[in-house]
Amino acid sequence: MPGRPSRPRLVHPRDLPRRGFGSDEGRAAFIHAIAHIEFNAIDLAWDAVYRFRRLPDRFYADWVQVAADEARHFTMLRGRLQQLGRDYGDFDAHNGLWEMAQKTAGDGLARMALVPRVLEARGLDVTPGMIQRLKGLGDTQTVAILEVILEEEVAHVAAGSRWFRWYCERRGVDPPSTFRELLTGYARAVLHGPFNVEARTRAGFDEEELAMLEAAVTELAAGPA
Repeated sequence: MPGRPSRPRLVHPRDLPRRGFGSDEGRAAFIHAIAHIEFNAIDLAWDAVYRFRRLPDRFYADWVQVAADEARHFTMLRGRLQQLGRDYGDFDAHNGLWEMAQKTAGDGLARMALVPRVLEARGLDVTPGMIQRLKGLGDTQTVAILEVILEEEVAHVAAGSRWFRWYCERRGVDPPSTFRELLTGYARAVLHGPFNVEARTRAGFDEEELAMLEAAVTELAAGPA
């Protein structure tokens, strides 16, 4: 486990209260949630550097760069929280990102598929809507931060796509079918649409994978036959 501050308190996702953007408190809680994701993303990037050995130098260069970006994102968000009179640790948070890191600790292919390409890629889907809502509230400072994060997260997910395919090639397995198997085995509970097709395409998803994601979400929504 990485070193952690004593706060925030980590709870089950269902125990986190739902807050709207309309109040300063609600907006601060939202910014805190994004900051917590970025905080975890720093640890995730460094964990990939440390855990997966004897890989090409470019692998380590990619994830060190991701760690540096995520640290900058966290710092920007924490600064915005402080402008609103709060700080990181003032709200409860959950540990979902790190739990997936633990599940994939023994397999670099699974890590590349499921952390960057599922959990972190979700940010590509939801951030544009958040930006629009914050623009409507006139919160240009938070919007500017999220726009930077959205653009740079495309490159982070793309690094996951690149190394996922590298692992698949080395093992002689088909990337789309392997991705689907991993989604079914590990990520059914965290797979949600709709998907930002434009951003995901730039991040290395091909048409077959995007169609498979849409089908998987439809299948989950339908429930058991």
